[in-house]
Amino acid sequence: MKLVSKLKDFRPSVSAAVLATASAILLSLAFPDFDLWPFAFAGLVPLLMAVRSETPKRAFATGWIFGTAFFFLTCSWLTFAPITYASLPWPPVYFLMFCAAAGAGIFPAVFAAAFAVISRRFGRSAIFAVPVVWVFSEFLRMWISGNNWNALGYSLAFSGSPALASARIGGVYAASFYIAAVNAAIVLLISAGEQWSRRTETPAASFGRTAVVAASLIVAGALGVELSGPRTAPAAKSDSSAGTYVVAVQPNVPMDGLTIERYEKLLHRHVELAEQKLRERADGRPTLVVFPESPMLFQYGEDEKLREFLQQFAERNKTAVLFNSAEASTDGKQLMNSAVMINDSGAKVGQYDKIFLLPFGEYIPFPEPVASWMPAFVGNFKKGSEYDLLPVGDAKAGVMICFESHFGGLSAEYARTGADLLIEMTNDGYLGKTPVLRQHLANSVFRAVETSRPLIRVTNVGVTAYIDRDGNVFDSPEVYSESARMWTASRSDGSQTIYVRVGDFLAGLCSMLSLGLVVISLFKQARSKP
Repeated sequence: MKLVSKLKDFRPSVSAAVLATASAILLSLAFPDFDLWPFAFAGLVPLLMAVRSETPKRAFATGWIFGTAFFFLTCSWLTFAPITYASLPWPPVYFLMFCAAAGAGIFPAVFAAAFAVISRRFGRSAIFAVPVVWVFSEFLRMWISGNNWNALGYSLAFSGSPALASARIGGVYAASFYIAAVNAAIVLLISAGEQWSRRTETPAASFGRTAVVAASLIVAGALGVELSGPRTAPAAKSDSSAGTYVVAVQPNVPMDGLTIERYEKLLHRHVELAEQKLRERADGRPTLVVFPESPMLFQYGEDEKLREFLQQFAERNKTAVLFNSAEASTDGKQLMNSAVMINDSGAKVGQYDKIFLLPFGEYIPFPEPVASWMPAFVGNFKKGSEYDLLPVGDAKAGVMICFESHFGGLSAEYARTGADLLIEMTNDGYLGKTPVLRQHLANSVFRAVETSRPLIRVTNVGVTAYIDRDGNVFDSPEVYSESARMWTASRSDGSQTIYVRVGDFLAGLCSMLSLGLVVISLFKQARSKP
């Protein structure tokens, strides 16, 4: 009975639950494939209205409802692979999806509870802490789960908003801060309207006037930024008269049914697609062909036939080749998910071993012997440790393999150590024609902006694209189609953004401020009790 009584303390009102659900729906519309990004600027308003006067326990539950609904709506593509390729019945798969969403929903719940605690101490003024505490909750999610998928700021990836440039200062967290601040300002205006409607000259009414001024300035500033015009897309990079040619091959390798005969046919198709594009070269400048991550599962170090085939291709076309390969670790006990580069003579000149492996996909995040009992979806790889840069003509590239485009720290480290461009090799084919294709692309957009480096994205099924240093995406072929693109890559001017120099300083600062505000609020409340 005591447990039931304690659980009742967490039960939100029906209106709070409805507002939390409405907030999740609104915010979901801001992300791919809906791409109604302006909804992000009001998506948190119902949630904030629901928790601003709730107890911390009920605010936690309200935030959990919001977070669970939001992640379920925006990440339901996770059900595609187990239903399609493992032939699992959809009811248990969607149940597991709900469990995953509920786990991720804890972090918005932490935000809501922290906001409620601060509101009890600082009253309506606590609304000014919203962007700080929101960034803290996102940073906490990344720190604990290693995943910050669909953070609030990613909703701006395809908006053309000049505010995207804020990522050069604070990464995606800066964009999240900006959006959360606008949501808070709207709640400020609503609160002020509520006070003015009572027509009373009280401290609350005085707060209302202050709130109107503050909120109006924030909203007006945001409108000014958004209406100042979209970022201007540059001319196509493939027309550049300088730099190294980079040919991106999108082979559209199927996810299943890969027999030896089909493997051979697909391998030759990689080369055919590349050579069709290589014929467009106007001069003899250096060239790099990039094959994506795919189910082909090349093993360059073990497969002599593959080595001979790629050497002949490189020599015949006078091109370097970058491809994904499962390579043996130095102790020979495990495989590494690697990017291997050979030069135009077919000699190996570089290798990058994937550092950030996908949990449950490429490794099991549990100690032995538990890990050996749970097979990974793709394989149990050993993670790399070196931030190797690979040569692209006279430039240097940092390589990201699949999920690694999610980590701003990786691309920032590349830029710090001299990368002139970023290359991403990925395969989202296991997840079908779902929103994940463009949600993953949104990560890449922010990595380019954060580092002020162009990013060449080479995928198996899409979205293959060239992303310039300002986050403009162009020259993408149709998804789930065979295609090849040719762009150019040049040396950068070597400049480093604030984000490259200081990393997630903004997120760390917001975390310290949030924890400080919560501690002060709890301390004051404890002292006020008789």
